[in-house]
Amino acid sequence: MKRQFPIVRLVTGDSPGKQIAQLAATASALGLGALAAWDMTQKKHSILRNYPIAGHARFLLESIRPEIQQYFIERNWDGRPFSRDTRTTIYERAKGVHSEHAFGTEHDVDRTGYEALMHSAVPIANAPTPPRVRIGGEECTQPYDISLLNVSAMSFGSLSDNAIRSLNKGAAMGGFAHDTGEGSISPYHREFGGDLIWELGTGYFGARTPEGDFDPDVFAEKAKDPQVKMVSLKLSQGAKPGIGGVLPGPKVTEEIAEIRGIPVGKTCISPPGHSVFSTPIELLEFIRRMRELSGGKPAGFKLCLGSRTEFLSIVKAMVETEILPDFIIVDGSEGGTGAAPLEFEDHVGLPLTQGLMIVHNALVGAGLRKKIKIGASGKIASGSDIVKRLIQGADFTNSARAMMMAVGCIQAQACHTGKCPVGVATQNPRRARAVDVPDKSTRVKNYQEATVAEAVRLMASMGAAHPDDLEPTMLRRNVSASESWSYARLYEWLTPGQLLNGAPDDWAADWQTARADSFTIPRGHSR
Repeated sequence: MKRQFPIVRLVTGDSPGKQIAQLAATASALGLGALAAWDMTQKKHSILRNYPIAGHARFLLESIRPEIQQYFIERNWDGRPFSRDTRTTIYERAKGVHSEHAFGTEHDVDRTGYEALMHSAVPIANAPTPPRVRIGGEECTQPYDISLLNVSAMSFGSLSDNAIRSLNKGAAMGGFAHDTGEGSISPYHREFGGDLIWELGTGYFGARTPEGDFDPDVFAEKAKDPQVKMVSLKLSQGAKPGIGGVLPGPKVTEEIAEIRGIPVGKTCISPPGHSVFSTPIELLEFIRRMRELSGGKPAGFKLCLGSRTEFLSIVKAMVETEILPDFIIVDGSEGGTGAAPLEFEDHVGLPLTQGLMIVHNALVGAGLRKKIKIGASGKIASGSDIVKRLIQGADFTNSARAMMMAVGCIQAQACHTGKCPVGVATQNPRRARAVDVPDKSTRVKNYQEATVAEAVRLMASMGAAHPDDLEPTMLRRNVSASESWSYARLYEWLTPGQLLNGAPDDWAADWQTARADSFTIPRGHSR
């Protein structure tokens, strides 16, 4: 006979749904009780010990504070690093949408520091094609005609493969240059054949020996590739001048290791300074060597200005040796990076305006300006940015973060986490797939084309047919609520050869102290 078991039923008179709700409430209460107990006993967070459970709301709100600030609180014109107006203009131009605005400026045009370009009473017609700048001195056998706006240095590893593809294809479509960054030339830089500026940093990635020294044979082989149009030595970067980068071992994949020439899985530390030179003369000799190894292509260097005396030492070395770089790229301290200590981002290096003015005037004063082209990099995003930098002494400009926005960057400021929400600054394949190369490359091309067109239109409104027609009097800055000065009055502009024939008082001490054979500055000397 089959054994019978008694059936026990919970008789409460409640429906099954209500019983489930009661059980869920009980489980929630138990969970919250356990969380409260953990909060009061843990020792890491003081706020949770005093405010168990409720204290977690503070951490939740803090985690979404940047998004709340950016999307709901900040005004159109005061966001940082780039305002909403600037970001919107970039996105609209990238999408081919008209970026006109209605009802007038939102800026306080009377505030101290506000700058304005001076239009002409007799504006001229736009140039039929945007002007280009020829880079290449007497020793250069393969000069390059560069655009007024190009892609600034960003490495594969900092950016995703699809972001690099998009930038390079956009450069190929639009006829402008793409700086590789110091992470070397990756397959993604080569896929679409866009013009490249190969940048070497202190790690000599892509052209290094196993010990980390410069390898001239490997460099020559890669630099002679027709896709490489210029070679550049990075002395310092605007967002983190004076320090080298660190690539943690877990991020050194087989692909990264092969591209950069470093061991797989081993942390790679780029030294703060170069091993290929230790004096200004040696720096110029290495620049000449880079030019020769590349087959006569333009060779130069990039730096964020620190000591004026140190730069004048390089200029003195140029005068004494007659070895000249074909170009110098000036990076401003307001420039961006995937990651840097806050102290370096906020407090080290000169802003682009000051650095650019020093480089331009130093070369003018030494009688060398016409032989060396100057590039400007640091928060270049609009046509007015281009024109202002041309007035301040640049011949061409480079942009990094604006180009990232053209690819889809939303200024989440999560580049260093690997969790870029739009797949631009990450090595996570799942995130990187969000970047559709055909679409984003077209946006890069559109953005660059529209921004250069606006720069040309601005110059025409100022009566300038070519960047050479721009003058310091065409840019003014409010120095008070009631007075504005032109750049011709704000800054001291040296005349050709003036440093050689009696430096003005403000430059005399630095010029006298500068030495072609040493970067060392005597103690107590003004820098």
